[in-house]
Amino acid sequence: MRRRTFLRAATVAGSVALAGCTGTDFFEFRSSATRNPPVPENRPDAVYYPSHVEGMEMAGTSGTGGSGSPAGSSDASGTNGTGGVDAAGEYAFALMYSYPHRFWTVTGSERSKTALQEADSLHLMASVWNPATGTVLPDTGLSVEITRDDELVSQEVIYPMLSQGMGFHYGANFELPEEGRYTATLSVGAMSTRRTGAFRGLFSEPRSAEIDFEYRKSKLEEIDFRVLEEKAGTKGAIEPMDMPMLPHSYAPTRSELPGRVLGEATTGDAKLLATVLDGPPKGIEESGPYLAISARTPYNRLVIPSMALSGTQQRGSETRFEGELVRTLDPDLGYHYGTVLDGVRSGDEFALAVDTPPQVARHEGYETAFLDGVGRVSFRMP
Repeated sequence: MRRRTFLRAATVAGSVALAGCTGTDFFEFRSSATRNPPVPENRPDAVYYPSHVEGMEMAGTSGTGGSGSPAGSSDASGTNGTGGVDAAGEYAFALMYSYPHRFWTVTGSERSKTALQEADSLHLMASVWNPATGTVLPDTGLSVEITRDDELVSQEVIYPMLSQGMGFHYGANFELPEEGRYTATLSVGAMSTRRTGAFRGLFSEPRSAEIDFEYRKSKLEEIDFRVLEEKAGTKGAIEPMDMPMLPHSYAPTRSELPGRVLGEATTGDAKLLATVLDGPPKGIEESGPYLAISARTPYNRLVIPSMALSGTQQRGSETRFEGELVRTLDPDLGYHYGTVLDGVRSGDEFALAVDTPPQVARHEGYETAFLDGVGRVSFRMP
């Protein structure tokens, strides 16, 4: 029988304000669980300040060794909702919830709004990461099965998502029949993304964790819900939540990237940093310089995953490389897009094209970015 680890939710002692959400730009109020201000009008085809900011709350944790024993209550600063954390060897899981809210899915280059439904009870959010390195893991796929007293309540694959507060995570709105205690089973499949370095051979087996949580409307009503007034709809982004119990999906800083950084460029409001290493990361059975492209959001350096990226290497009139840059997860380079080259010289030009925008759902503030205007950018070898 596959061993499964259980989380027992603990009560959180108090609320913590959202990072970056204090000051005169916000008007705070308590709202019903289904209330949302209108989407800002005339918002740009770029990252923008959303109409409002909502919180969530962590209910408890277990140790990262997979023992299943509670570690007591703890906050995810900047959050108000309920959830838990568990580790299953290579993976750690967290479950949170907040108000049900609208979001946008992306298929190819088409964006589709998922509106609130009257029956929606809450918005479930899950995070998956490697506990040894704190690396958030996109491209795992994640399904949620919700049961109560061993009876199935809901089961579905939930969306990979980007939000300004949480960065990359998985989420969806759910309907629960009544208040009470539920069990959510979070399940991930084998990761299809290429893994290199210390990640070779990891994340190749399905894993799951069971997390108990309690749904109370009164508790949901206590979640922070703040309207962003003057800045709403203008270019910019709120700061990510301060979540000491969970890692953020940050991309490496420019100084942290190994190799020779060629520079950065922006396309569709996505920021791309290019670096060339003398050789590929361990696990790639080729030889030659390695071109890595790290994609991140323009304000907070949050990883942008699940793009299709291609490029060419031009040396004068000679095309030295033309093809796909492969999605890759590496402990030093992070989540990136990379390829091995047949040598590099000063003056070589690398032209990149985003063939398919990020195939992730977006919370408000990201839904107009990384889509229209995504095109070609170039870097030159010094």
